[in-house]
This record gives sequence, structure tokens and C-alpha cells, in this order.
Amino acid sequence: MLFNSFIFIALLLITLVFYYLPVFSKLQVPILIISSLIFYAYQAPYLLLLLLASAGINIFTSYKVAYGPPNMRRFYATTGIVINLLILATFKYSPLLANTFFDTSSGIGRMLLLIPLPIGISFYTFEGISLLVDVYANKHHDKFFVDSSVQKHFTKTLFFVSFFPHLIAGPILKAYEFYPQIKQKHFKYIDIIPAFKHLVTGYFLKMVVADNLSVLTFKLAYPYLKACSSADLMVMMFGYSFQIFADFSGYSLIAVGLARLFGYNIMENFNFPYISASFSEFWRRWHISLSTFLKEYLYIPLGGNRKGNIRTYINLLITMVLGGIWHGAAWSYGVWGLAHGLLLAIERFWDNLFPYIGLNRFIKPLKVVFIFIIISFLWLLFKLPFVQVLEYFKTLRLNINMPVNTNNINMILLYSLPVIVYHVLFLLRDNIKVSVWVVRYSYIVYGFLITMILLNSGPKGAFIYFQF
Repeated sequence: MLFNSFIFIALLLITLVFYYLPVFSKLQVPILIISSLIFYAYQAPYLLLLLLASAGINIFTSYKVAYGPPNMRRFYATTGIVINLLILATFKYSPLLANTFFDTSSGIGRMLLLIPLPIGISFYTFEGISLLVDVYANKHHDKFFVDSSVQKHFTKTLFFVSFFPHLIAGPILKAYEFYPQIKQKHFKYIDIIPAFKHLVTGYFLKMVVADNLSVLTFKLAYPYLKACSSADLMVMMFGYSFQIFADFSGYSLIAVGLARLFGYNIMENFNFPYISASFSEFWRRWHISLSTFLKEYLYIPLGGNRKGNIRTYINLLITMVLGGIWHGAAWSYGVWGLAHGLLLAIERFWDNLFPYIGLNRFIKPLKVVFIFIIISFLWLLFKLPFVQVLEYFKTLRLNINMPVNTNNINMILLYSLPVIVYHVLFLLRDNIKVSVWVVRYSYIVYGFLITMILLNSGPKGAFIYFQF
């Protein structure tokens, strides 16, 4: 079920009515669980069984880790994590295994290709793993704990996993941040204005910016790219960079806004990543819930930067390659992760070699542009299979003298402009005149955004990160 569909709006309004009716005040969590399961099962009801099975495994094993025999805690935690990873591998990476090791026309290869990919499986699997790790390590015990009542633990954990704003494409939640919020909510305490701003901005970025750019950048794929000039290919590449930001940050803003409507705060997933002056800064600003998850549950356990420079570089490469493969069952994602890992390692090596070289006001803008260009080239590995990425660069070199599609370029620049303005306003946030202007005329801006959503939305499409 898409956030930008009428059926979702209907489900949301019905849920809000029942959720805040005084007669149902004690049933708020069950109401949200039921709505979340309906939301997930809408297009493929049979895949709901996998979500429930995954949640059930994490409920049982986390409870056993907390209250089972002390000598069995490690067994239950390890078993739960292994089962989570096996589920993820079976349903997400079977096509990659089939295409790499088997004949896909028949037998095992054909069977592996027919295994469905449940939407959101990467997100709810990681949340289950984080729950088990935190309970086993007894981390954040001051913030959350596994309830001694099996029924209460079942309800809380199923709600944690299935809560529909974040279920399909994150942000990836952590139990110690979410469990303490599970309590009765009152409508009068809801932050309506921030929720409204998140929702309007998110829907605008998705429906106006990303969906319109998707129509303008589809020629990046083979064979359409063969008929495009080098200038068109370059502009489309940058357009896709703005598209993927608008699409995913739009989803995340909608998710945060929806959660706030029900009285829950979930983390912001983007912090204006295209103003980054380094690759490490980019990963502190892009898909923050994933980057913090990888840092907390993979990079640091591998040793982080505590075991010397060489080991640090290796840990960065391992973390980023696995983070890349997490995104999809194709080697292009692994190459994307490897490239980011190499860039982070090289950047760290350079900073260790020249620790006192700072960024002045002239160098920093150049670095921001440089980082954005490299990031944009790497996004091609998200959109295209690796072979087509090579074809893109070949065509970019050969078609330099072809006629330019001026209209397409102008439209890409037009729909990319809101993302650029969005980042520029953040950079100017400390300018008093700009801040006063933004506050004074914000109602006009949001009115304009709503008008554009109603009158100029692109073709309705799924969010890019639904495939992960």
C-alpha cells in the first residue's frame, strides 16, 4: 500500500478516528497493530505470514534471552540472529545465488528465482537483530526492558516491528528508543504543526519532485541511453541523484510525520546530505538509521578504529560492502558499497597523513561540489545493472557531439531546483534575515507545496527503497 494512494489515506483516517476515540483509549496499540498488518498485507496477503513468523521468532528468542536459563542466553541470541539472517538470505538473495551459481532455466536455479521478495524485509530483519543484540548485551537497560509478561512483550514487539509508518522503508528503529514511548496517547498533546510540515514536505518531494524526475531520467537505462547525447546523460545522472534523495527523504519525512500523528517520535533519516564536504560527513547525513545501525552493530563489533589503521580500513571496507549488498540482490550494490568503503578509507588515510589541513570558506564549496559529483556517479549503480553502468560511460564518451535535448534538460533542472533550494535554505539557517523570512512566509510556502502536490504530481510510483 503506497503512502500516496487513496486507499492509504482512507486507512489512515479510519485508524486515527478509532485511535483517539475515548472508548478505545486502552486499545490504541492493538488498533495500530491491526492497521499495520492490513497496510502490509494489502497487495500480497500471503507475505504477511513471513512478517508474523519473523516477529514471532524475535519475540520468543528475545524473551528467552531475558528470562531463560542464564547459560542459554547466548544460544537463544545466536539462534535468533542466525534465523533472521537465513530468512533475509532466502527471500532476498535467492535471485543473486541463482544467477551466479545455477542454471536459471530449470531445477534449483529456476526455483530460487521464483521465491518472492517481501517488501521491507531488510528493515524489519535488522530491527529484530538489533533487539536481540541489545537484550543479550543488556544495553540501554535504563531505557527499555523485556516485559516479564509474555503477552505484553508479544504486543510491544509486534507493534515495534509492524508499526506502519516505518515498516516498508524505515527509518530502522531500535527497541530502546521505541519501547519507552509505548503508552496511552492523547490528541491534545500531539505535535500537529511539525507533523503537518513533515507530511507536506515529504509528499511534495516524492510526488512532485521524485515522480516527475523519474519520467525524465528513465533514459539512463539501456537501450535508451544509446540515443542520448553526453550532455543529456550527465544531466540525467545528476537528475537521478536529486530524484533518489527526494524519493527516499520524502518517504522518511512522511514516516516521521505519520508517527507523530499517533504520538510517536522516530528518528530523522536525512540531514541535508548534499551539503557534505567529505564522504564520512555524507554517511552521517544520508540514511542515518542505516549508517548508525552498521556502525553500532557491525563496524564497532569488528573492532572499529581501535585496532590500528590497517584494521580500520579493512573494517570500513567490510562494513560498506555488506551495507551495499544489504540494499539489493545484485553485484552492482556490492560494487557500490566497495566504492564507498574505498573512498572512506582513502579519506581517512589522507586525514591521518595531513591532520592539520582545514576547510576554509573557499575550499569547502569546491569539496561539496566534488563530493556531490562522485556520489552522483555512484548512484548509477543503484539504478542500473553493472553492465549498463559500463555502457553508460562508454556512451558518455562516444556521444559527445550528438544534439542536446534542451527541453528534457530544462525540465530536469526545474524539478531538481526544489532540492537545491531545500539544501541552500539549511545552509543559510543562521542568517537572521533568511530565518525571519522563512518563519514569516512559511504558510505561503506550504500552501504552494500543497497546491503543487494537487496540480503537478508526477505519475504515481512506488518508493525506490521499497525494493530493499
